[in-house]
Amino acid sequence: MRIPTSAFTVCLALALAACVSESVRTVDMTPPKQFSGVQDEALLLDVGVAVLDPNIPETFDEQVEQLVNPDIRRAEAQFMPYFAKNLLQSTGNWGAVRVVPRATHAVDVTVTGKILQSDGERLNQEFTVTDARGVVWFTKTYRAEASKYAYSPTVPPDIDPFQANYKQLADDMLTYRESLDEATVRTIRATAEMKFARDFSPDAFDAHVRSGPDGGFELLRLPAEDDPMLARVRRVREREYVFIDTLDEHYANYHRQMYGAYQNWRAATYSEAASLRELKAQARTRTWAGVAAIGAGIGGIYESDNPFIDATGLVAIGAGAALIKNAVAKRNEAAMQAEALQELGVAAEAEIMPHTMELENETVRLQGTVDEQYEELRKILRQLYFEDLGLPTPPAPEAPEANI
Repeated sequence: MRIPTSAFTVCLALALAACVSESVRTVDMTPPKQFSGVQDEALLLDVGVAVLDPNIPETFDEQVEQLVNPDIRRAEAQFMPYFAKNLLQSTGNWGAVRVVPRATHAVDVTVTGKILQSDGERLNQEFTVTDARGVVWFTKTYRAEASKYAYSPTVPPDIDPFQANYKQLADDMLTYRESLDEATVRTIRATAEMKFARDFSPDAFDAHVRSGPDGGFELLRLPAEDDPMLARVRRVREREYVFIDTLDEHYANYHRQMYGAYQNWRAATYSEAASLRELKAQARTRTWAGVAAIGAGIGGIYESDNPFIDATGLVAIGAGAALIKNAVAKRNEAAMQAEALQELGVAAEAEIMPHTMELENETVRLQGTVDEQYEELRKILRQLYFEDLGLPTPPAPEAPEANI
């Protein structure tokens, strides 16, 4: 007995609409890889993890469509680098690892990044790692899906629900580092120091390092170790490190204060985000299946010898219309879930807004003003440097770009 095409299509459409896929996720608590040999302390590269680009859509409609709450996304952009910094530091593969407000010549290797998607269920990030020569080690997108168990109170605070992203970043950085020979590592460190020195005193150090047309830097020569100008630059650099370490303590405090509210927000949005994704998938599937069923039903009637009494095509059309109606209902439900996500973000907003900090007897906000304070510090350090030489302070050079 041959099953009518239209009837078969109805069955297939109903089956497609009923399909539900489920994946098993676990909390990745394994530590990142460690350097295979023993590194000399002089070969440990200092790393700066810059505050991430929050990647906030420009228009309100785009923010709603992508489920982005601007205040939470800005808070995440400062929360995530500290976790990445801690994980990198725990490996022992690097020298000092610090969170920095932006790219700086004070470190040997800079990690910059951008948040592509973030909710309780999924985290997509893009990271770029660049050394002082301007050589990009890699630019890579990292994607992770959290387990619902990641938000259990039994999970230690130093384990992130999206630990896999940061662990893979650390492993990728180590893989590249292990490909470098000792001479290259020493060149990276020396280039970073000469770039920093050139920022403060171009006349004295411009002949030591050269900028290339591709945005890279070439180390030309090194000053003598007992060069008094180099000694001054190193004192300035140490002062900048002290300031960055002060900021790092603030980021640590910010991380602690934000952790509880942020984890609660992630846990709350986990089920909402999962439901939203499933509802959207169901809506697409049911719309497609409904259209296919209607098309098959019309075809069945057209092919029938007696279309006015052939019920098969009519049943297919009716089933298809029901599927499309169901898809519309799913879309409406998905819209409600999206609105719920936005409401969760607004509710958490007051708890995880950027906090204030005491800096040089002045209270400043972490968001925005930290970068301003960092820029002001560099101006003060340059002024002190030239006052020490008894010279007027020349105009400040342009700030380094992210791809240093």
